Amino acid sequence: MNSAAAGINAECLCSDAFEREAWQSGVRRVAGVDEVGRGALAGPVVAAAVILNPDHIPDGLNDSKKLTRPERERLDVEIRASAQAYAIARVEADEIDHINILEATKKAMERAIACLTPSPDYLLIDALMLKGIEIPQRAIIRGDAQSVSIAAASIIAKVARDAWMRSYEESLPGYGFANNVGYGTPDHMRGLRTLGPSQIHRLTFHGVLLERSLFE
Repeated sequence: MNSAAAGINAECLCSDAFEREAWQSGVRRVAGVDEVGRGALAGPVVAAAVILNPDHIPDGLNDSKKLTRPERERLDVEIRASAQAYAIARVEADEIDHINILEATKKAMERAIACLTPSPDYLLIDALMLKGIEIPQRAIIRGDAQSVSIAAASIIAKVARDAWMRSYEESLPGYGFANNVGYGTPDHMRGLRTLGPSQIHRLTFHGVLLERSLFE
């Protein structure tokens, strides 16, 4: 979609209605914010913030979970090339265990927003409000399936996190990170039962706690 006036993405996946409402009110830079990895058993929670260019919104934007890996990776390249700004931030497993996953998610989002240059004037956030951020904001339930900016953030966060998790396959073999990217799949659970938790596992998460008890 190469025009903000179009309203609906060419493939009818996401709308730019939330963005247009903000632009028409005088806001110049709208950032979409989303995270990935909240439900994983290992690895970081990763957030991204994206300020799309109103005149160049990539076709096919949608919730990253609804896209294939090739589709996500193609869109990741397009978003990075065309966006006015984007930033990615992560909070590691040990900090997740210390402050809980919800607070870690908020922290990752806040870090990503803080890294945006130029700074946004308005935020569209998937499901959450960030009390630590003074920028005007709007929480949208299932925002990654409705807002092109939030969808874009979900895509670049997902591509970045998946790449980081796959990179652990060599140093932490046996858990299947190349395929499950830290989620609780059967191969991951078999690895946990055999090897116990690694240094990137979230030790306070239920699935890890169950397998961890076998080694104590």
